[in-house]
Amino acid sequence: MPENAFLAYQTNSARGASPVGQVVALYDTILRDFRRAAAAVDAGNVEGRVFELNHALTVIGHLRSVLDHQRGGEAARRLERFYDVTQSMIVQANLSPSREGIQRLADLYSAVRQAWQEAERQLPSFSAENTADRWLAETMGQPAQTPAADTAASASGKWRA
Repeated sequence: MPENAFLAYQTNSARGASPVGQVVALYDTILRDFRRAAAAVDAGNVEGRVFELNHALTVIGHLRSVLDHQRGGEAARRLERFYDVTQSMIVQANLSPSREGIQRLADLYSAVRQAWQEAERQLPSFSAENTADRWLAETMGQPAQTPAADTAASASGKWRA
């Protein structure tokens, strides 16, 4: 499919998507940016790598700007932290380019994308916050907790899922 036709299809699909579906589409864009940046690293194309990684930063900036801290609670705080960490990783990938660094970013964003997609499938039976909380807790090296453990962890100031 030619690039322009693909972008037109994607734009029309996003317009009809749910809010969570739109988030998934933005993660797809970031993942595409990472694939192109990795290909640019392989080709020694500095300009292409920088363009793609900067575009990913722009999309992440948009995702960050629409975080709803009032309704999103802990999930919004964790996503903001995830964006902070990965934005630093992207800057590092621009300064010291490596396919491995970009692949690590792609792996992280792919996992979050899957969590959002799962949240959309499960709505309204589970909230997107709970699914995102669980994924973020596991990804940041902290085991997901059961609801009973949530109260104790919350009271102690530890992460909860």
